[in-house]
Amino acid sequence: MYHNIFDTHSHYDDSRFNPDREDLIKSLPSQGVSYIVSCGCDIDSTQFNFDLAQKYEFFYFAAGFHPENLENADIKDLEVIKKFAKNEKCLAIGEIGLDYHWMSSPKSTQQDFFIKQIELAAELDKPVIVHDREAHGDTLDILKATKPKGVVHCFSGSKEMAREIIKLGMYIGLNGVVTFNNARKSLEVVKEIPLDKLVLETDCPYLAPVPMRGKRNDSSLIPYIAEKIAEVLNMDAQELLDITNCNAKRLYEMK
Repeated sequence: MYHNIFDTHSHYDDSRFNPDREDLIKSLPSQGVSYIVSCGCDIDSTQFNFDLAQKYEFFYFAAGFHPENLENADIKDLEVIKKFAKNEKCLAIGEIGLDYHWMSSPKSTQQDFFIKQIELAAELDKPVIVHDREAHGDTLDILKATKPKGVVHCFSGSKEMAREIIKLGMYIGLNGVVTFNNARKSLEVVKEIPLDKLVLETDCPYLAPVPMRGKRNDSSLIPYIAEKIAEVLNMDAQELLDITNCNAKRLYEMK
């Protein structure tokens, strides 16, 4: 059985976990899961993940406003995020960034919240967890201008963009997408990332890897992701899990 699994990005507050959330989380260490970070998307989800992190020693959280959750948000709400972020189990400001696919808020609003949250992370000396969907150019411009430490999660950019992210000293998070049939671009990126800048994630309950695609995802399925990436890199899957566990601890500045 695999061990040393670090799920760097999840959403255990999601309603799809309502039927069995506590039992599922309790079962994960016995399936080789060492650490989980569950990400806030607004104040309510941050509160939910904060509460979970207080219950389970191996469970951590991130605090932030997702670009799809800005419709009723005010910049002043970042004061609440700041309070959460000062908790010792908050490892990052996230999930923050830009989403030009759904466009539930104007680009200017998204960019304003993104920059302000990067500034908050700098003030608190924390990494950021960046969401970038169909907004590669603006995301990269903002990251180059602000130079945060952190990770671009569920990376969907080109290998050229990956190089630019790495130059900034940031990490790249990959998930079940690498197992999909149309994952050619993701697999090119795998070969491009220095091994010490790669972390693994589920983004659960979304993006379950093949052969579980279409089902509810959870942290116990990361080995499918590790096996696919290890195959591309011609290495052992457990070795990859060990390396990415160390990388995640470095990313999140865990002692």
